[in-house]
Amino acid sequence: MHRSFMTRVQRALVALFALAFAGSAFAQQKIVLRWGHYLPDSPFVQIEKDFASRIEKRTNGQVRIDMTFAEGLGKGTELLMLASRGAIDMTSTAPGYNPDQLRYWRLFQVPMLFTRSRDVMDVLAKVVNEFPIYHQEMDRVGVVWLFQQPLGEYFLSGTSADCTTVAGLRGKKIRSFGADIPKGFTAIGAVPVTIPPVGIYEALKSGNLDYSYINAGNIQTLKLNEVAKTHCGPIMAISGHNITIGKRTWARLSPEIQKIFQEEARNTQRAYLDWVGDFEAKSLAGIQAQGGKIVPIPAEELRKWRAAGPDFLAEWEKATAAATNDAETPRKVVARWRELISK
Repeated sequence: MHRSFMTRVQRALVALFALAFAGSAFAQQKIVLRWGHYLPDSPFVQIEKDFASRIEKRTNGQVRIDMTFAEGLGKGTELLMLASRGAIDMTSTAPGYNPDQLRYWRLFQVPMLFTRSRDVMDVLAKVVNEFPIYHQEMDRVGVVWLFQQPLGEYFLSGTSADCTTVAGLRGKKIRSFGADIPKGFTAIGAVPVTIPPVGIYEALKSGNLDYSYINAGNIQTLKLNEVAKTHCGPIMAISGHNITIGKRTWARLSPEIQKIFQEEARNTQRAYLDWVGDFEAKSLAGIQAQGGKIVPIPAEELRKWRAAGPDFLAEWEKATAAATNDAETPRKVVARWRELISK
């Protein structure tokens, strides 16, 4: 009896030890997240790579983020929904690539509203906090918003200085994307051509584009100066891409790890704001050092361009109210945007 009792006790202790060990191993199980990016790997996205590194460090290696660049996990227009469905875990993609899913976010990439990138981000910081619809929209898509990459001002890059006048751009094929930016080009008789960043170089080289439309940092990153030496602008400013994580992936993370993600997202957003102006200035200097010409567009020509285009805010309000069966929220959002832009 005594021996039998001791045997049962020993077996129970072994079982408890095994369970404890298994529980500990499960708690420390490594999580590898796949982050799909629409841009190529370059210094232009270093801050996002730093974000991934800090997540790994702060979780003591429990979470590792593997980033795949240049649409290696899906096209720019596909990445958001791939994250939503759990096919990938995280993504960097522009809100204008999914205009029907991100109606409120796409407003940050409407043309002709801003002239400086910092003004865009100032509006973003305010309205995203003031209007729950921004986070609700991401939630409906199936992702959690972490932070946004700001962009420098946009330039038209081509082989001639016709881009300095509205008349000179008439009939020219210009890189575009989203639902709103093409309207800014058709308003002056130009021809918008939807091309992702990774396709701009070949499109300029082959003549499928007369002008690119992108910021200085990406002009240098994508080596567009090799095929387009004239860069007219700056024309306008829009926001950059959103960094999001799929809700399915988010639910797998412990509250402690979610908190780390949120803290590092806030830190990275601040770092990006400090970084963007200096990086874009260095990019412009680099373009010129490589033989590129930065050609200003006269203020009068920019006024003509803005006058030719529609009232983008009014158009957005009307379309969003119709699509969402909610007139009140778009009205309040547009009123706040007009107030902030006018300051």
